[in-house]
Amino acid sequence: ALIAMAIHSAPGRRRTLSQIYQFVAENFPFYRRGRAGWQNSIRHNLSLNECFRRVPREPGEPGKGSYWTLDPNCEKMFDNGNFRRRRKRR
Repeated sequence: ALIAMAIHSAPGRRRTLSQIYQFVAENFPFYRRGRAGWQNSIRHNLSLNECFRRVPREPGEPGKGSYWTLDPNCEKMFDNGNFRRRRKRR
């Protein structure tokens, strides 16, 4: 949910990994502490959750790494600002 909030609030609805870290640390004081374990969780979820897609930078665009965005098929999961994960219906 934190990752989706970070991406959803960004202009163009995309952020780099470091921008996602920055958003989480700025908006949730718990993550400002020195421990980096939560950053591993962010990377893990970005890589394994099908709702997040990696978007390469344009040729000649400055900076390091790719952008992350929400898969269009998952956008409706976060309608009306509700970022809680919903269980799949059977």
